[in-house]
Amino acid sequence: MAKGRWGIILIFLFGIIYSQETVTGKITDQDHSDLASVMVINMATDQKTYSDSSGEFSISASEDDELRFVKVGYERNSVRVLKSGINSKVFMMMIKVPEEIEEVKVARKEDAARRTKGEQVRDAVGLPQPRGKMREKPAEVKQVLIPILLGQLNVQGAYDLISGKARRQKRAYRYDDLQEHILWVRNRVDNDYFTKAGIPVERISEFIEFSFSENPHIRTYVKSKNLSGVLFRMEETIPTYLERLQTGKNKR
Repeated sequence: MAKGRWGIILIFLFGIIYSQETVTGKITDQDHSDLASVMVINMATDQKTYSDSSGEFSISASEDDELRFVKVGYERNSVRVLKSGINSKVFMMMIKVPEEIEEVKVARKEDAARRTKGEQVRDAVGLPQPRGKMREKPAEVKQVLIPILLGQLNVQGAYDLISGKARRQKRAYRYDDLQEHILWVRNRVDNDYFTKAGIPVERISEFIEFSFSENPHIRTYVKSKNLSGVLFRMEETIPTYLERLQTGKNKR
């Protein structure tokens, strides 16, 4: 009986094949100007691309995949594609995030000044902060399949695995953590720091993500709020990134 259930689960887990098509689109701001360097992510596959100078992009997607659009200084947006199998061009308008008024900035500085001594010491030495994120734990294969072999069935866990919910949760969590870490660096380092090193303003977030990929240990420093450690390790990846950036320009 257990072997029969095992077979059914495997059929559901590995027997679903998604046919993909190329989805094209155009991105503008609220003034209808073309918007370049917008990161476009297929949340179902983790594939990503960037819009070109004309705001145009293309990416592979399956029916009902979610495309997410991200650019620093703009509100995050998303859209479902290939609904009912119809491959229509995607038109996305990005809305600029309002800049903080001076009174809000002053209030935040006053709040920071009221931090306790313990908080100031903790930040200074770079101790990790409690995450405090209320997240539903994704189902794990071994936590579902092992009980099945023992004659027990975790219905919700099996459904989460079969439907792909657990996989989507893990990808969404990884994506959100990555964006949070990129934003943490951007909020603490002026653009001049990157541009003086030869990195264009519109590619700063891309470079930070690249540095995380080249040296995953950098994100350990981000988690511990150790900015000096982040910058020290990040500087090691600048030459490689600039070399790849120049190679990409030469191929055009």
